[in-house]
Amino acid sequence: MNTTSISDHSDTASRLSKSQCITVLVTAFLGWLFAGAHMGINSITYHSVATSLLDDPAQVGEWIGFLVVAFLLGAAAGGYVFGWIGDRFGRSKAMAMSVACYSIFSLISAGTTSIELFWILRFITCMGIGGMWPNGMALLQEAWPNTAKPILAGILGTAANIGITLFAVVAMNKDVNPDDWQWAYLLGGSPLILAIISWICVPESPKWLAEQQSGLNISAEKVGLGEVFTSPHRRLTMIGIVLAFVPLFGGWGVANWANYWAAEFDEVVADLPAIVEDDASEENTVDQTVDVENAETGESKQTATKTASNKKAETSFNRAWPGSISSLLGGALAIFLGRKFTYAALCIIAFTCTQFLYALPHPNHDHFQLWVGCLGFFSGFFFGWLPLCLPEMFPTRVRATGSGVSFNFGRIIVAILIIVTSFWLKEYFATNDEITSIDDYNSSYVTVGRVCGFMYLAGIVAILMMPKSQTEADIEATFDSAGQSSG
Repeated sequence: MNTTSISDHSDTASRLSKSQCITVLVTAFLGWLFAGAHMGINSITYHSVATSLLDDPAQVGEWIGFLVVAFLLGAAAGGYVFGWIGDRFGRSKAMAMSVACYSIFSLISAGTTSIELFWILRFITCMGIGGMWPNGMALLQEAWPNTAKPILAGILGTAANIGITLFAVVAMNKDVNPDDWQWAYLLGGSPLILAIISWICVPESPKWLAEQQSGLNISAEKVGLGEVFTSPHRRLTMIGIVLAFVPLFGGWGVANWANYWAAEFDEVVADLPAIVEDDASEENTVDQTVDVENAETGESKQTATKTASNKKAETSFNRAWPGSISSLLGGALAIFLGRKFTYAALCIIAFTCTQFLYALPHPNHDHFQLWVGCLGFFSGFFFGWLPLCLPEMFPTRVRATGSGVSFNFGRIIVAILIIVTSFWLKEYFATNDEITSIDDYNSSYVTVGRVCGFMYLAGIVAILMMPKSQTEADIEATFDSAGQSSG
C-alpha cells in the first residue's frame, strides 16, 4: 500500500503562543480526566444502580451489560457527531460542547427512578465522553510541534486513568450502594465549569484555521463520516477500527467484569458475617455483625456492605493507578520499541494477565488485586499508544473524524459483543441466594472474563497490517540523521 496517503502538513504550532499551547494542553487534559472519572463512575456504581432500580435480582447482571453498552454506543455516537463538529466548526468549540454534554446529563441522571430512563440518560452523557477524545487529541496534535507528540499522547492517555483513580479514592471513603449512589452523578456534573472556560478561553487549532483560510479543506461542508470510508482512507479506517477495538474490548469487555465481580462479592459479603477481610480490625468485625443482625429485622444493610468489604472501589483503584503510569509512557514506548512491536507485545501480556485473574476463585483471594493491577498496568500502555498512532494515520482534513471513527466504531463492536455476554450472564447468572460460606460462592463473571480475554490475540493480526505514518518516518529520519552526525 502507498503510505504517502498518510500525510502530515508542515508544523504551524508557532502560530500559538506558549501560553496558548499550555492552555490547550491543560484544558484537553482536564476534559479527558473528567471523562475518565465518568468511566470510573460507570464501573463502580452500575451494580448498585441496577440493584436499586430493578425488582428482580436475576436481571442485575444482564442490565449491567446493557448499561456498559449505553456507554459504548453513546461514546461511539458522540465520537461521530462531535468529531464531525470539530472538523466542520473547530476543535475547541466541539471539545467544550463535549464536556458540557457529559456534565449536564450526569446531573439529570441522579434523579432517575427508572432503569430504562437511566439507560437513555447515560447514553447521552457518554456521547460527551466520546466527543472529548477525538477533538482534544486533534487539537493537541495540531497546536504543538511534532517533537512533542509522543509526550502529549502519553499525557492525554494517562488523564482518563487519573480520573478513574480519583473517583475510586472518593468511593473508597464514601460508600456506593443501592441506597446511596446518586451523589456520584451529582459529582459528575461539576466539569460544567470547565466547559464554560473552554468555550471562552481555548484557542482554535492553527492547522484547522489555516486549511479553512487557504482552501486546502475543499468545501468544508463535505467533511463527513462517509469520507473516511472512501479511498484513500478506507483501508486505514478499517485497520484503525480493529486496533482501537482490541484495547477497548479488553477494558470494557474483559477487565471491567472484574469490577462487577467485586461489586457482586461486596453484596454477598454483607449477608455473610463469617466472611471478613483477612486484615480487618476487630472493630470492623463487630460493626459487621451488628449490622447483619439489624438486617435480619428489616433495617438497612448499608453499613455491613461498607465495613465488611468495599472490593469494587478497591478494584477500580488498583486497576486505574498503574494504568495512569503506563498510559503516560505508552507513546514513548511506541517511539522507542516501534509501534507494531509494542502493540503486539502488549496484546500477549494483557491476554496472559486476564487468564490468571479469572482463574481465581473470588475477589477476596490474596492475588486478586495483584492481577487486577498487572492487567491495569499493561493495558494502560494501549491508551498512550492510541492517542499517538490513531490521529497520525489520517491527514489534517479528516483527522478528528478519522480517529474518532476508528476509536468509536471499535466501541460499537465492543457493545455488540457485550450484549451477547449480557444475555449469557442472564442465562447462567449465579444468584448465590443460599450460600452460607465463601466456599459456596460462585460467579458467572469468571467464565465471561476468561473467554473474552482471548480477544486480545486478534490485535496481533491487525497490527501487522498497519502502515508506517509520515510522522513516524520523519521521526525515524531525525534519529538516523542524529546518529550519523554523532558518528
